[in-house]
Amino acid sequence: MKKNLLNILIAGLTVVTISSCKKQLDITPEGAPSKGNFWKTSTDAVKGANAMYDQYDDENFYGRGFFWFINASDDMITGRVKAQGDNVRDFNSAYIGGDYTEGQWKMRYATIKRANDVIRYVPAIDMDANLKKRLIGEAYFTSGYMYFQLASNYGNAKAGVPIVTRANMDDPNPTPRAANVNLNYDYLISELQQAANYLPYFDQLGAADYGRPHKVAAWAVLSKAFLYKKDYANAEKYADSVINFGKRDLMPNFADVFKAPNNWGPEYIWSAVSTPAGTGGWGSILPGVMLENKGWGKYNGWGYYVPTKELYDSYQPGDIRREATILKPGDHFMFFGEDRVYSSLNSLSGFQFRKYMDPFSFADPVGKHISPSGDHPTTDLNLPLLRFAEVLLIKAEAAIMQRGAGAGDTELNRIRVRAKLPAVNGMTMTDLKRERRSELAGEWADRHRDMVRWGDAASAYAQPAHGFSGSVVWPARRFNPQVHDVWAVPQKEIDNSGGVITQNAGW
Repeated sequence: MKKNLLNILIAGLTVVTISSCKKQLDITPEGAPSKGNFWKTSTDAVKGANAMYDQYDDENFYGRGFFWFINASDDMITGRVKAQGDNVRDFNSAYIGGDYTEGQWKMRYATIKRANDVIRYVPAIDMDANLKKRLIGEAYFTSGYMYFQLASNYGNAKAGVPIVTRANMDDPNPTPRAANVNLNYDYLISELQQAANYLPYFDQLGAADYGRPHKVAAWAVLSKAFLYKKDYANAEKYADSVINFGKRDLMPNFADVFKAPNNWGPEYIWSAVSTPAGTGGWGSILPGVMLENKGWGKYNGWGYYVPTKELYDSYQPGDIRREATILKPGDHFMFFGEDRVYSSLNSLSGFQFRKYMDPFSFADPVGKHISPSGDHPTTDLNLPLLRFAEVLLIKAEAAIMQRGAGAGDTELNRIRVRAKLPAVNGMTMTDLKRERRSELAGEWADRHRDMVRWGDAASAYAQPAHGFSGSVVWPARRFNPQVHDVWAVPQKEIDNSGGVITQNAGW
């Protein structure tokens, strides 16, 4: 069988020293390849580019750690008592320095450094021109995408995040924070635009390279970056580039989006590629993290990130997305080949997210659909980081913000009709917010970041969260928009910089 990207990455991540316990690359600059001992051949170029994806296997990169930030929304609560994660959700500064979120900053800057190396050194290598162009495009995409996640989580009008470029990456002195987050957006947008110029289309990739960045993914991330920047004209422009290209579309059945055979289906834009192969799998562990704690005795689920009654009740009558997204007591579902009736032994809300349960539905799924290691519970399902439905929602939001009610009806109704809801005319931002919530609940689209940028977080979080029974399962929280619009800079980064990198005000 032809190797796919995961096999290539796992086999090819040998550029620097590999840890014997986790098979993780050394991410210190001293361990990275230099011009003196590397970057000579086409093989070097491919290995150097593959190294950009190493962090995707870290359990905190697109698994538990990052999702603590998303867990702060009103859609979910911490499924079981976990003090550090609870402090994140409650905007308690006691979370600073905790290992779940502490590494978010470092991992992304380590990935940026590897992307910068590719952009700096690969152009001089004598190799196939098309491969060279693609690898450079992957590096620009990786740099832009990592900066987008850093900027949106840590930067605001008061201070951006440090911009480490090919020009200053060798400076031994710490790079200070950008004056404001718009400087970050300007830089990352330029990186993504370069990526779009270099990258091939998805259908120009061989099957072995599925999961690598492609041109439409760059356009989609650009549309989201412009949306966050509140440049609605350009957000709409790049969303239209994806939509009008014509090769991405909604899948007919919403639930099918979250099944492994459709990892590369029409709704795919950009995902965290995952596999159960090997002794511990590779990729995102989120499906196992969201699974019932101890998995009813069948598998080591972790029991985190469970839906609230507020989310369940927010769906309109007849919306099929609710049952495809959420398991509630009494619902039937397949688990290890058996029809079961859902009842949680430990979920604080009594609910569970259903979106990522398909890999667990098969008889004898271990090693075939889910990782043999419940301590690293990856699956064969690629977790969508940005899918076509979100691009439609970006286009609709940008259109409404520019032209008012009704301007996003075409895109919103495409989503509503798939959800078995009637088409509606004259939809406003209220409708957009509801559709975005219903469509993307429990995903990396980041409901918390939506609430912050819409200015809705303070009022929503001032209300307690409820469980299936109607009882309060999480008390009201105090969200200060002048402080909590961004997350705290990890204390290690401040300490290691000697104070050159400063903390976000109020944290």
